Amino acid sequence: MSNKITKSPQIRFAGFTDTWEQRKAKDLFTPVVEKGSETLPVLSVTQEFGVVYRKDVGKDINYDTSTLKDYKVIHPGDFVISLRSFQGGFELSDKLGISSPAYTVFNPKETNKHYNLFWKTQFKTFKFIESLKTVTTGIRDGKSISFSEFGDLVLHYPSNKDEQIKIGAIFTQLDNLITLHQRKLELLKETKKSLLQKMFPKDGANVPDIRFAGFTDAWEQRKLDNILKERKVKQKISEEVPLLAFAAGQGVIDRSERKTNNRDFLTKDSNIKTYLLTKYNDIVYNPSNLKYGAIDRNKHGQGVISPIYVTFETDEIPSFIELILKSENFKQRALHYEEGTVIKRQSVKPENLLSLDVVLPKYKDEQMKIGEFFEQLDDTIALHQRELNSLKNLKKSLLQQMFI
Repeated sequence: MSNKITKSPQIRFAGFTDTWEQRKAKDLFTPVVEKGSETLPVLSVTQEFGVVYRKDVGKDINYDTSTLKDYKVIHPGDFVISLRSFQGGFELSDKLGISSPAYTVFNPKETNKHYNLFWKTQFKTFKFIESLKTVTTGIRDGKSISFSEFGDLVLHYPSNKDEQIKIGAIFTQLDNLITLHQRKLELLKETKKSLLQKMFPKDGANVPDIRFAGFTDAWEQRKLDNILKERKVKQKISEEVPLLAFAAGQGVIDRSERKTNNRDFLTKDSNIKTYLLTKYNDIVYNPSNLKYGAIDRNKHGQGVISPIYVTFETDEIPSFIELILKSENFKQRALHYEEGTVIKRQSVKPENLLSLDVVLPKYKDEQMKIGEFFEQLDDTIALHQRELNSLKNLKKSLLQQMFI
């Protein structure tokens, strides 16, 4: 029997005012077991990609073909509880195939009253995933939630199927948009990676595969100590030179933006301490963290940072020099000089870093064109990343407000 409740989601489509219904999952869904179709393709149920063909998982998974007769049939439109179900692994299949008997397959009892894309979305809400903890104990990797455990959950849904359809449709469109932006972002990153390989000379060469028109001279090999000069100015915190932070993957940033634990925490004597001055376009690196990419150009501006870092100025084009120093090839060459132990942190000393040879264009005009090109590409990548994050945040917000 349906138990009406006086609760509705915060956001609803116009024209829908009825309160949502409250029922136990076992009253709405029923497990399905169909076997004996061993000729169908084998499927895997993943939390990241949903229901996929096992051959596409990317892992060499061995299984006894004689057991395929006992595998469960999964039809398009079936729900499947994966082996990581305690983290929300309730998937809606869009494929026909067979899967391990360890998976639970289920469907709505009254298909004419339920829209699967609505339930697919609800099964990914934070509230539903959290509710799984109320019906399970001792769940760990490799253990799936049973249908009987799932069946005891109380679910809320609109009895009007039209409302279910609208909710399912908007999240399907949002998911498609997120996927599209994700693909664009991945394509841009792959394009940058490819161009970095082609617009810089390969080992032993003195010209790149791709160049801007008008440049034909061979690139020059130079010692890094002829390109970078260490800035050793010590200074106290002031309004003109605020305390900044530096972190791998983030570069020089305002201290409030640092994602990792901040070593440069302010204390009562911070204002009388001296720090290391860094200016816009300086090259900054952490000798103890170079292996994780802690070398970057200061794009933030003037300030002071902890003296555990090293900062350089250059007369060359900083945006171009940054590309060389952040390349995987340069990092691996620099790490040959890494000294220290696990107990005493390994590091690459400035003098060793500066002893390395690099190859760069003879004329700064070519350096500038390359530097500006990749700056524009990075700006485009950052824009797509922000758009993707915005879409994901929008989806998260709507999931919270369009479900009970």
